[in-house]
Amino acid sequence: MTKLLVVLALTLSLCVQGTLGGIACENLNEDSCSFSVSSAGKRCVLEKQIKRSREEAYVCHTSEIEADKMQDVIETDQCIEACGLDRKSLGISSDFLLESHFTQKLCSPQCYQSCPNIVDLYFNLAAGEGVFLPKLCEAQRGNTRRGMAELMRSSGSVAPGPTYSAKFTVSGSAPAMPPTY
Repeated sequence: MTKLLVVLALTLSLCVQGTLGGIACENLNEDSCSFSVSSAGKRCVLEKQIKRSREEAYVCHTSEIEADKMQDVIETDQCIEACGLDRKSLGISSDFLLESHFTQKLCSPQCYQSCPNIVDLYFNLAAGEGVFLPKLCEAQRGNTRRGMAELMRSSGSVAPGPTYSAKFTVSGSAPAMPPTY
């Protein structure tokens, strides 16, 4: 009986915590969704859906992208403005990093030093493109006309891709050897 009460109390506490204390992306409206982080540490993403009536509707969903050591964050309007973002941005994309006006704002002290949620998001998006965000910001400060495209072409900023085709096979006895360049 005691074990049953303990299990019941634990289950009830988890349910109450989930309903009272955390952010669920699906419960956010279009004015607070983009650049938010759920209580599970997943980034929220705003998507546009077309209803049967052909009316557009905006819906907030939980993405599979995890924020680094962050939970329960609804980004402030000050950070949205300082970083040159739009609260109603759809999806999550690294495309903004190609725009020099955006990188100027992102790399500005008002954004880079005060908005860790946004910096973490774009740090990871830049890394996914093979770019180190601090190096991009350094290049941005040194020459405002030098953008991500040039930085990606410069030596040392992006690891070279493979210059050969590879055939992957499964071998039961020996570990795979790293490729040689």
